[in-house]
Parts: sequence; structure tokens; C-alpha cells
Amino acid sequence: MNAEEVLQGLDPEQRAVAEAVQGPVCVLAGAGTGKTRAITHRIAYATLTGMVAPQRILAVTFTTRAAGELRARLRQLGAPGVQARTFHAAALRQLSYFWPRVIGGEPPKIIESKIALVADAARACRLTSFGRTELRDIASEIEWAKVTQNRPEDYAAAVASSGRKAPTDVVDVARVYAMYEQLRRERNQLDFEGMLELTAAVLTEHREVAAQVREQYRHFVVDEFQDVNPLQKLLLDTWLGDRDDLCVVGDPNQTIYSFTGASPSYLLDFTREYPDATTVKLVRDYRSTPQVVRLANGVIGQARGEAAKRHKLELVAQRADGPAPVFNEYDDEVAEADDVARRARKLIDEGVPAREIAVLYRINAQSEGYESAFTAAGVPYVLRGAERFFERPEVREAVIRLRGAARAGGDAETEGMGLIMTVRHVLSGAGFTDQPPEGRGAARTRWESLAALAQLAEDMAADNPAAGLPEFVTELEERATAQHAPPLEGVTLASLHAAKGLEWDAVFLVNLVEGTVPIIYAETPEQTEEERRLLYVGVTRAREHLSLSWALSRSPGGARRRKPSRFLDGLTAKTTTHTPARVDRTTRRGAKGPQPCRVCNRPLTAAIERKLGRCEDCPADLNEALLLALKDWRAETSTAQKVPAYVIFTDATLQAIAERTPESLEALAQIPGVGKVKLDRYAEAVLTLCKTPHP
Repeated sequence: MNAEEVLQGLDPEQRAVAEAVQGPVCVLAGAGTGKTRAITHRIAYATLTGMVAPQRILAVTFTTRAAGELRARLRQLGAPGVQARTFHAAALRQLSYFWPRVIGGEPPKIIESKIALVADAARACRLTSFGRTELRDIASEIEWAKVTQNRPEDYAAAVASSGRKAPTDVVDVARVYAMYEQLRRERNQLDFEGMLELTAAVLTEHREVAAQVREQYRHFVVDEFQDVNPLQKLLLDTWLGDRDDLCVVGDPNQTIYSFTGASPSYLLDFTREYPDATTVKLVRDYRSTPQVVRLANGVIGQARGEAAKRHKLELVAQRADGPAPVFNEYDDEVAEADDVARRARKLIDEGVPAREIAVLYRINAQSEGYESAFTAAGVPYVLRGAERFFERPEVREAVIRLRGAARAGGDAETEGMGLIMTVRHVLSGAGFTDQPPEGRGAARTRWESLAALAQLAEDMAADNPAAGLPEFVTELEERATAQHAPPLEGVTLASLHAAKGLEWDAVFLVNLVEGTVPIIYAETPEQTEEERRLLYVGVTRAREHLSLSWALSRSPGGARRRKPSRFLDGLTAKTTTHTPARVDRTTRRGAKGPQPCRVCNRPLTAAIERKLGRCEDCPADLNEALLLALKDWRAETSTAQKVPAYVIFTDATLQAIAERTPESLEALAQIPGVGKVKLDRYAEAVLTLCKTPHP
């Protein structure tokens, strides 16, 4: 790819970003406007024109996932030598390299989580009443204090001046903070904040080190600049020195991390710091339908304060029309969760993949009600923010098996089978099957992890038919390093904060009541405006389907005193009151259900029995020839459509069809596992097979 080809396909504003390769540049990029596309094409254009050497560029992100995505896109654009790292990864790399020269001795051990050390510090201070929640809150306070450059002795005054609400007595937090620092030094440990601070100190105190780093990296690109905190800004300024070859990208409307110490002022005041900076606004929204964009603009259009007026970004939709956002009111949270699960199931039946649906809530504790509702409805879900994908035992085992097979050059059983079948064959040794296990639990979670790896192989094969097992293993290792997990097949349950940077076809924003959105702790105007921006982030995650809902009481039968969030005022002329019939979750979870066995009339309990419509040990007229014909048809269809066989019909569904031999659309629709979407796609072929005589 040459430089001119890199510019093709960019809209005028994106092209302006790509061509602004010199001097300070500020890109104000609204949600869904293609900011990653703009900055990666800018980097590629700069390197392909020879204006900048790729090894002289450092692109800085906030997550390893975003860094991995940047590197992948840059490779595709012909700029593989560019470094893309998080602040912490870049600092650790530099600190590790220069440690023997400028400090010497045993390097400190990096603290992955502060909780254990905070617990030790609390015990040393004789504060033994703190549980895990309190310890986690104190750890967050220590992080805030360190990124805002406040020492233990300054903590109480800093909290008072900032209007921040400490999780417990400020004196106790300060004592634990001081003891934490003492224990950390005694144990030769270094936390992430200390890593940034120490790197900046080494560069400041050792001119030869600073000169070497600045010679290595002459051009900087910083993504999500609205989330930079004072400590990160200190390190960035140290890297730059007196130069201004800096491009920053951010969205003031997505500033949602002020509580962690992030300061949007660095983005908002960028042109004051660099008066000659080039400023480009990206407002063409390629992600969401006009209906979603209109609501997003409505939410953020009511924002107050000088910053909102000075840097207004009103999105302009580029997609075709879609369904209008839905507003639903419920009697209680249980009814709300049950109906969201039901509507998610309906979307899946209509063809929306489960992994393209998300339920977003304000606080993590709200996930429990949705986990129960989705389990009861039989809808698979993935809890975002739980255990890291590549750290799961089954994933580690699978990667080891795949790596071993790749090193062996493939084995005789997989010769000529192609990447998809080779990967599925190797994963079968780790317990992967075409048919998922019934129900939820550990077995289902393990299967879903392996299924995600199998799906990733299918995606790679579709993008690069020549790819083999070595390329697939390389992709897995890069993703593991970047913690860039493949999408799991399930509805995503996540907090609004965890959803930032992600997008789905359908999004349910739930529990939008006063006291939750905005959160009850938002007491100042600035804190309330950040809550408004958090809702805006949630709205802009949706590509097409968007639902906003709230419940008038917490529990069934409770007083209906809650009010919908003030942020919804004026956004809809009329809300829908939608309280479905109460769901009997014990029945839906697999206790005795109403469906009787068609042979002995006993209530069916197991999921596979409900699919077959009979007890497993009851006699049935199975047309084995038809079953074989159905499986052959399924294999051909799955190959043609490049999807796993179970996505078309599971073995249990095929067996039920072969037992009942339906000859009409209505009879086929009565078989569990045959929904509307599958009827539309496969009914004609299946009914033809059922009507064809089989010897």
C-alpha cells in the first residue's frame, strides 16, 4: 500500500487528520466517527511518505486492547514498525532497560493489585474492621492520590479542596496510605503509579537517558486524551521535552473518569498550551442509526458548563434509518430484568447474534438480577469485567495444545483439513464439541471459551484463506499479550464504565432512575455533568437497537416511588409502561415444567428431553435414514455458510425432527430449537428432506 492509497476512502475531516503530520494536532472525535481509522491512517501516511520513520513514533493508549488494535491496523496499512503501548507498558519498558545503568541492584517487583498490600497496611495500623469492599475503596483512594501527586500527608487537604467524598475517615485513609508506601518500599515493590513517576524522575535526573529516549521517539500520538491524569501528563511532557510533535485525540463528551484523577482540562485547553495547534473535529457518525444519534445529541445537548459550550460536538448520522429507541417503565427491577431477558431472546430469534447485544447498568452490583433473569430465560450471557479470557484454565490449555500442534507442523489427522477443521480437531482434545452442553455452569463456560477460539479461527480463515495453524497461534499470542479477547457467544452484561470503547447492534440501558443515573454520590454540578456524559456513552454504544428502561420500585410489591432519570427529561414525548406477567424463575431454570412427555405423559425436566418432547428412555420412532440425511445437509450448509454446524441445528433438534418427521411449516415450528429465523432460513430444505422417502 502506498501513501495515496492510505488516503483513499477517508472523509474530508479524517483526511485532514491524516495529512496533518507535523506540529501539534488536536483531534476532537465524537463517538463512532472513526477516530482510530483517522489516526492510524495519519501514522501510516507519515511513514509511507518518508516524513517520519516508523520506529520514531510512539502511539499511547489507555488499554492493552486498544494498543493491540492499533498495531493490527498499522500492520495492515504497511506501518508495522510503529510502537503502540499503554502509558504503563511504555514506562515499564524504558524503566527496565535503563534500570541497570542508572539505578542498579534488584529491580522492584510490580504490584498487579493493591488489595493485598493495602490489607497488610490496614492491619499494621490496627484497622482490622475493613472488609474487601472497604480495602478496594481505599486502594482506589491511594491510586487517586498518587496520580494527582498528593502524598499521604497531603491527602486530607486534597480531598477537602477537591470536594471528593472519602470512603471512610480521611485520617484512617491517610494512615493506611502512609503505611502502604512504607511496606512497598521495604518489600522492594512498585505499583503502576510509582512506575510512571519513577520513569519521569529518571528522565529528569539523567540527561543522557532523556536524550536517548527523545532520540528514539520523536513523534507522539495519544488516544483518549480526555482521560489523561496529572501523572500521565507529567510523563508525556518529560518524553516530549521542548518539542511539540504531538497529536492528541479525544472526546470531551466522553469524559467519565474524573473520579480516578483523569482531567479533561488537558484536552480542553490543548490549544492554549499549543496556540499554533491544528484542530480537526470528527462529527460524522458511522456507527449508529439517525434515531440513536438523535437521542445521543439530545442527551449531551442539555449539558451545562463552559466546557460543554466551548467544545460542542454534535454528531451527524451517516447510516440509514433504523428503529426508534424504546423507553419502558416497570413496576419493579425483577420485572425489568425479566422483560429485558425476554426481549433479548426475541432479538436473537430474529437473527441478532447474542454477542451483539449488551445490557448496561450503572453499578456492578446490578448484574446479579440480570444474571438470574438471563439464566431463567435460557439466554447465554457474558459478564464483562470478570476473569480475563486468556487467564482461564481452559484457554491456557487450548493455547498450549495449539502451540504444540503448530510446532509439530500439524499432524496426520489434520492434513489438508484447513485452518478451521484443524483448530476444531485440536480443541476437541481439550473437550470442545460441536454441540454445547445443556444449561449454564462451569461446563458451559468452558465450552463457550473454546467455542470463541474456534470462531476466531473461522474469522481468520475468512479474512486470509491461506492462513495456517502457525499464523493462528501467533494471532492468539498477540491477543493474549494485549488482553484482546475474542467475542464470546453471549449477551454482554457490563457497567457503563466498562462499556466505553465498545459497541453492539443492540443495547439495553437499564435502571435509569434518580439516585442511580445520576448516582446519589454526584453532589456537585461537575459530578452531575459527568453522570450525564456516562449516559451519553451508553447511548452511543448502540448501532441500531436501543432500549432505555427504569423501575418504579426495587422489589416486587414495593412502594412505587422512584422517578426516571432527570437526563431523560424532554427526550421522549411519551414513555411506555410495560410490565409483563411475572416469570416463575424456578420453572424456567429446569424444575418440573408444564411440557409432558408425548409417550408416557411424565413432566419433562432435562433440556434435551424438552427438545425431544419425550423422556430419553421412552421409545420413539426414529427415522435413522432421515437423521443421516439431515446431518449430511447440515454439514454441507455449515461449510457453505462458514458457520459451526450447531449454529444451524443442534444434534438434539435434528433428532427431534427425525422422530416427528414434520411435513408442514406449522409442525416444524412446534419443535423446540426451531425459531422464526431458522424457519425462514432452513424450513424449505428440512421439509423437503422430511417428505423425501429414505430407505
